[in-house]
Amino acid sequence: MQIHHLNCGCMCPLGGALFDGFSRGPFAHLVCHCLLIETNQGLVLIDTGFGSQDVQSPYSRLSPFFVHFNNIQFDRQYTAIHQIEKLGFSASDVRHIVLTHLDFDHAGGLEDFPEATVHLMQPEKSAAQDRHSFIANRRYRPRQWDDVKSWKYYAAEGEPWFGFEAVRDLEGLPPEILLIPLAGHTKGHAGVAIATSEGWLLHAGDAYFYRHEMDRKNRHCTPGLLAYQWMMEVDRQARLQNQDRLHALSIDRQNEVTLFCSHDAIEFKSFRGSK
Repeated sequence: MQIHHLNCGCMCPLGGALFDGFSRGPFAHLVCHCLLIETNQGLVLIDTGFGSQDVQSPYSRLSPFFVHFNNIQFDRQYTAIHQIEKLGFSASDVRHIVLTHLDFDHAGGLEDFPEATVHLMQPEKSAAQDRHSFIANRRYRPRQWDDVKSWKYYAAEGEPWFGFEAVRDLEGLPPEILLIPLAGHTKGHAGVAIATSEGWLLHAGDAYFYRHEMDRKNRHCTPGLLAYQWMMEVDRQARLQNQDRLHALSIDRQNEVTLFCSHDAIEFKSFRGSK
């Protein structure tokens, strides 16, 4: 099983280091960290970032509020389909897509892979169909997935994984790939755990946003990303409890599990080129 780390989106909100902790100019640099996994069942994509149709027609598919708030950089080089083709594969080689959640910056590329089965927590699909609040109406964009033909939904239960609930035996996927329910950012938010020869990788999605929320005992987050997490959360208690549990996992099991989130550019850089 070979794993490729892809950056499938570039967002540069105003605020610089107040968001990302390192930029020297007025704009921050956030990524959309996705995974492409080569398996015996074909290619598996973990999240999609922004898709080719988002790049071509952003205002017909995305909320202008988030386009401008996040200062999204629309460039086809960041799409999963472009990067997968550069690796010598085609869209039809992607047989499965596992989503951490359905936010616009995680699910935009679904329709670039029409033959893929999309795997998702059932509460997330239900939440995406109930878009009555200001944020929900803008975070969930049905035009990004209304042509998806094959969905598989899962309940938040199963045999534990390091003390977390785990959805095992995802239909059609190898047993090394698990969904780990991590509600709070959204109702059906989940991480994706992958067993490798060097230990477990945990793609934590948006369960946290900043590396120093996890990689040290005295954790902290930048003001910009802290405010963004507050703005986007649907269940603060669940989000904070899951962050506490992930932090304990990152410290107590650091030799067994490697965590990363979706948007930290420094985390992404540390994985670039790793397998």
